[in-house]
Order: sequence, then C-alpha cells, then structure tokens
Amino acid sequence: MKKLFFAVAIIVFAFSLQAQKTNQTLSLENILSGKYSPKGVQMMRSLPDGEHYTTLSSDNKALLKYSYKTGKLTDTLFHVDKVRGTKLDKIQGYAIDSRGYRILLWNEQESIYRHSWKANVYDYDVRRNFLKPLSDSPGKIMIPTFSPDGRMVAFVRENNIWLKKLDYDTESQLTKDGEWNKILNGISDWVYEEEFGQTNLMSWSSDSQFLAFVKSDETNVPAFSFQVFDGKLYPDSYTYKYPKAGNKNSTVGCFVFNIETKDTKKMNVPLDDDGYIPCIRFTENPDQLAVMTLNRHQNNFNMYFVNPKSTVSKLVLHDESNYYIDPDWIMNIRFSKDNFVYVSEKDGFAHIYLYSITGVPEKQLTSGNRDVTNLYGFNPETKTVYYQSAEEGPLYRDIYKVDAKGNKTKLSAQKGTNNASFSENCQYFVNTFSNTSTPSYVSLHDEKGKQLSVLNDNHELKEQLKNIRFSQKGFFAFTNESGETLNGWMIKPSDFSSDKQYPLVMVQYSGPGSQEVRDSYRMDWYHYLAEQGFVVAAIDGRGTGGRGAEFKKCTYLKLGLLESDDQIAGANYLGQQSYIDKNRIAIWGWSFGGFNTLMCLSRGNGVFKAGVAIAPVTDWRFYDTIYTERFMRTPNENHENYDLCSPIKLADQLQGKLLLIHGTADDNVHYQNTLYYSEALVNAGKQFDMQIYSNKNHSILGYKTRIHLYNRVIDFLKANL
Repeated sequence: MKKLFFAVAIIVFAFSLQAQKTNQTLSLENILSGKYSPKGVQMMRSLPDGEHYTTLSSDNKALLKYSYKTGKLTDTLFHVDKVRGTKLDKIQGYAIDSRGYRILLWNEQESIYRHSWKANVYDYDVRRNFLKPLSDSPGKIMIPTFSPDGRMVAFVRENNIWLKKLDYDTESQLTKDGEWNKILNGISDWVYEEEFGQTNLMSWSSDSQFLAFVKSDETNVPAFSFQVFDGKLYPDSYTYKYPKAGNKNSTVGCFVFNIETKDTKKMNVPLDDDGYIPCIRFTENPDQLAVMTLNRHQNNFNMYFVNPKSTVSKLVLHDESNYYIDPDWIMNIRFSKDNFVYVSEKDGFAHIYLYSITGVPEKQLTSGNRDVTNLYGFNPETKTVYYQSAEEGPLYRDIYKVDAKGNKTKLSAQKGTNNASFSENCQYFVNTFSNTSTPSYVSLHDEKGKQLSVLNDNHELKEQLKNIRFSQKGFFAFTNESGETLNGWMIKPSDFSSDKQYPLVMVQYSGPGSQEVRDSYRMDWYHYLAEQGFVVAAIDGRGTGGRGAEFKKCTYLKLGLLESDDQIAGANYLGQQSYIDKNRIAIWGWSFGGFNTLMCLSRGNGVFKAGVAIAPVTDWRFYDTIYTERFMRTPNENHENYDLCSPIKLADQLQGKLLLIHGTADDNVHYQNTLYYSEALVNAGKQFDMQIYSNKNHSILGYKTRIHLYNRVIDFLKANL
C-alpha cells in the first residue's frame, strides 16, 4: 500500500472541561449501568388537536394528557387501578383513536427482530371505563392500527390480517394465506424491517372505506438457521428467511380490501419482479393511495398514486441517482390536501422540495452545501416546513423552519446537537439539546422557537459529573492524501502529560451515512479506557454523513476501501503527535465498524498493532440483499470489488493482534461471518483471540454480558499495547 503524505493540519482541541480534580474515579460498571446517562422524558405523542400530548406515567400504570402550551397535566386518560373489566399490572404501549373514544393498550410485549413485536392488546372504551381483550381469538397481535374514524382496528396475527369492528364487537379474518416463512400480509419480512425500518405495511383511506396492504411472498427466499443453546442436550435451531446478496428477495404486491363490498383487489403498480415496495400510504384523498417503489439497485424511486376502486396507477414523483436513493427520505414524505414535501439529494446535498399534489414541482425550499438531516413536519395552511439541518457544520444539528417563499428561521438556540419532535399542528415542539459537556436538556417551545418550559435539565447528572475524574472530548481535523479534511474527536487521560507518550485506541463505525464525530453528550466505555492510560480517538472518514451526497456516496461499489484508507491515514497522522506512541495504536469497531477494523488490519501496512472486531461482516456475500446491494450491487455485477472488500480474501495480509467477538444468535450479521473468517486466518497461519457469547444477538445485550465484553476488550488492549 502506497505511503500516505499529509498536509499540515490544525488541531482544534477545545477541551473546555478538563479532568476534574476529585477523588472519585470513573467506573466501567456505572457507565454500562446507565448511571452517567442523561434522563429524557417518557415518549410524548401529539393528539390530533396539536394542543395536547400524551405520555405514559413513570410507573407504566397510567396514560396522561398534558397541555403543550402550559406543560401541565390536564387529564388522566387511563389508569390500571381505576378501570372496570380486565385488570392489568402495567401497560407498555398504546394508541388512541381520532375521536378519543377508544384506546388500544398492550403489555407482555415480545420482541421479534430489531423493531417488530407482538403483544397482548386490549380495547379500552373511554366512555364506559371498560377494558377487555381486543380479540377473542388466542395469540398475540402485531401492528394494531385504528381506522381514521376510530371505529375499526386492523391487526396481524400469524401473518394474516384481521379486522375488528368496535361498534359491533365483531372480528373477521381478511387474509387466509399467511404462513410462517412463506406469506406475510401487512407486515414486513426480516430484510424490509432491518433495512427499510418498516414493520407496518398497511394503510387506511381517510374515509375508512379501504385498507391497503402489502403482501410479501418469501417462499423462494433462502432460509438461514442458527442453533439456540437453551440448556437442552440437543439444542434447537431457529430458521427464518434471510436473502443474502445476489439471492432471491420476497416478491411483493399491493392490495386493497374494500370494507363495504368485502372484496380484495390487487393494485396495478408498475414494478420489476425483483423490485421493492418500501412504503404505502393513503393521502388525504381516499382515492389516492401513494405506493412507493424502488428498483433492486435502489437508484430509481417512483411514487404512484393508485385509485383503490379502479386499481389504476399514475406516476407522480420520480427521483434517481448515479449511486442510490436514501430510503429514509422515502418514508418521510409529508402529504397535505394540496401538496407534498420530499427531500432529495439531486443537487448534491439533501434538500427539501415542495410539490403540488399532482406532482408538479413548486419550489426548492432549502439550498446550499449543507445537508437537511431530518424532516419533522409540514403546515399546509402556511406551507411551512420544519426540519433539522447540519447547516452550521457536520458536527452540529439545528432546528429550522422555512416557508413557501424561502424565508428561513432558526428555531434552536444552543450550539451542539438539537433534536425535535413537533406537535400535530406544528405549533409546538420538544427540543432535546446536548453537546460534549452538556447532558440532554429537554425543553418545550412554540413554533417560533420561544421556550415555554423545561421538561428535564438533567441537573443532578451535571452535578454528579463534577465529582467524577474524567476528560471531555476535544475536536480536531486533518487532511488526507486526497485533500479531504476529516473530522475527529479525542479523549485524553485526566492526568495527561505532554511529556509522556500514550497508546492510542481508535474507535469507529464508518458505515455509509453514519457519524461518530458530533458535538453531543455521550458517556461510553471509552471514557473509562482513557482513564486506564490510553488516548482514545474517533475519525469520520469518507462515506460518513452530514457532508453531502458525494462525500457519503464516494464509497459506492467498493465498501471498505476508502473507509479503511481514512482510518489508516488517521492513525499515521495521530502517530506523528508527540504524545502518541506510533508503535502502540489499535482500532476497534462493531458491525460495519468490525468489518472496517479487519480491513484496516489487512491494509494498514502494520500501522495498527492490535484490533478488536465485534460482530463483523467478513464478506459482503454473507450479508443481506437490500443493504449490501444498495452500496455494492450484486456479487455477479461487482465480483472484483466483492473480493477486494472481503476480509476473508485479505486474511493472509492481516497484521497485528486481533480479538474477534460475536454472538451465536446474531440474526443480522450471522455468526457464520466470524466462523468463516477464523477458518481463513487458520489457513493463513495467523494467530488470533476469540470471544463468543452464546444466544446473544447482534447487540450482545445484558448488563453482565456487557461488563464481561468490555473488560475482555480492555484487558486485550492492555496486554497488546
């Protein structure tokens, strides 16, 4: 690998809060238990009037109603101790109908994959103060969804859609072909859930006369199995449909059930045999069902309006890219009666575009060389859009509004990271602010940005941190060989001395559109690592987000090459600093970060003495279709780069000590990745360390497990650096 030369870079180390001179040391156990994590507020949901919001009580026994304007409690909508009928100990979630007459409540929630769940669901009649099970049939329920008039609930049980008519207390089964690992009605398969973030593929028409849903046929999708070690002499196995890159996906179609005639029609939507329908949504017009489609390469997006009666579709919006379309913006299209708002990267940065409801472009509402990073709401009366942007630089996030004339107003006041949640009418928003030295500050504002109340300032945590000995993050930047300025942060030991040399650990994720280097509060395991005598740093290389489409998408078709180049460049740059021992540098990463760790150890020409790879992808042929092909296309189309970007193919080039960590029940990045990679290392004569966690998924969760994991990592780094 050719030697990298770097221009002189100015380090902007702004260690505003240096180590506190106290007797209290930072504890790994306290970090992992959440003792130093900021408290937020219970999830707040706007009511249709936009003037009130609801939230669960802290003990999960009551559903409370508050005023946005005053921040005061106005009503208790439900309490487990005061209800007639079925008795519950607590509730985990809820949904309120548009009239406020019925509330769905659920408990005993059982996770399926990352987002999906099933639960026991109950129907609460507010006027009678009476609670009973939503369904008379046995089995937990998925995605319970009110009709707009509040008189019906559609839900899924065992892959079939059911309809409950609340006025008549009757239920009927709308689909009967649902079957595990074959047919899914209204819910997403594994890969849609993981890569499109979708679990509910149903939508009601505004007049409650039609229920649209996506049917997925995964019969021909290859199945994957892993063992479940549950104490039995002969372990069970879990088998599910998982399409790996280049293999068959589910075939999908859009259907509509007519409530009055009780018939189901398939909508005539142009779609390739291997195309995707990541989202469906009725507009305010009951004759307009918006069906969003992507081709398999995910570089052509079409939105059709389909008439549920005639089944005829009309193309309303088209967007395309030389690389790929970001699916997050597809899910976030905002509709009104006369308009819709869509975010596109077609001018090189993510910006907001206003269209008429017929698809005629009206105005580009934002512009410039900074990305819009979230779309929060659209007020159709004033044609004002509320959004988040990295306008002040990729390290920062602020809240703005812009009207149809292009008049822009900044709504957030403090510099750092601001995240917002707007009321239904966009007249109020909850802002969560933090920066490196400030834990989350949660406040309520009006639509002009005026602060109305403070919901949680985390004062106790701030006071607690004053008595803990640790160092804050400081930011820096350097320029790589290609002329790109890359951002980073660094944490030094609290007793740092410029006269000493320290081992360096680089932590990174590096995946497309991600960002590790942000001005936000986060107390993590690496703060403890710094107190053990290490310097810790993170660098956002090419492929990461907040800096426009070209910076994010330049890794297209070659995942891992530029990403590892930039981590290697960062290691070489930091190794030139007087206080870093260039012979003691390690790199750490999880998931994509684990993959990039392995790429760095194989391509770094020995700059890294050690590395830790947790749940890594070791060959993109092993990962799922939607994610992998979005960035790499299929193995047949991009065979050479699949090999160049494969740690398995590069195993004989690995340099440095390696610790591999994986969970055996990882449904996302299969344990297969680590097993095949370890075999390649053995064949290459490379020694390595390995840590396996039985029955743990991709997150390797559990307090005791996490304590064990991070102590294992830290002991490895101490031994090898």
